Amino acid sequence: MKTLTFPKNFFFAASISLIILSYVTGCSDSEDKKAVATGEHNPFDHPHEFPVTDIQKHKFEHEFAKQCVQNELRNSINKDVDEERYAKPCMCIATYMMKDLTAQEAKKFITEHENPRSLQIKFDSAAYHCLQQKAQSIQEPHMFGKR
Repeated sequence: MKTLTFPKNFFFAASISLIILSYVTGCSDSEDKKAVATGEHNPFDHPHEFPVTDIQKHKFEHEFAKQCVQNELRNSINKDVDEERYAKPCMCIATYMMKDLTAQEAKKFITEHENPRSLQIKFDSAAYHCLQQKAQSIQEPHMFGKR
């Protein structure tokens, strides 16, 4: 069996290539800073510079609560009773969602009548929060007078 030996040139070439590789990867950072400085659009970042006004939040809250009640009443048999029952949880969900509302989400919902995926995620979180509070207030039945 023959033992492999590496010549000194191999180690020299490997060390030079590592130095060049580290230099090239270190230089890529400056282009990202130039892109940010020139104001190029990054599609993965949403702008934080446009806050949502109180009027937009209030309008979103009431329109979202109204839409939530309408969606729940779609398969309801007794719409009058169910509308009163669903109004409070839907308003709680809309209020909870309104706290983290971005300007882009408000614009999509209010003017374009669209529900972006981020609103759906916030809805799931808000529904869990609001409906869990309601479930905690219900007490178990007391069997045979024991507590």
